[in-house]
Amino acid sequence: MNQQCDIVVKYFASLKEKLGRSEDYFTLTRSMTVSDVWAHVNPEIAPPEQLKVAVNLDYVSWDWVVKPGDEVAFFPPVTGG
Repeated sequence: MNQQCDIVVKYFASLKEKLGRSEDYFTLTRSMTVSDVWAHVNPEIAPPEQLKVAVNLDYVSWDWVVKPGDEVAFFPPVTGG
């Protein structure tokens, strides 16, 4: 039995500008990794190089499995001067 739940996907900094939106929502209907989440919400765009990802405010790897109710955040690495 699949448990359905809304997943929130957030984009920050220049990534938000590039995609033209700050977040996406979808219903999780199967087991998905962070990589699967990116492919689901951005099917025609490869993730930018060195893109960071967090789930529920903790840095995770791209093979992290999301769970119902998770918030997934994608953001480019911080650069400064």
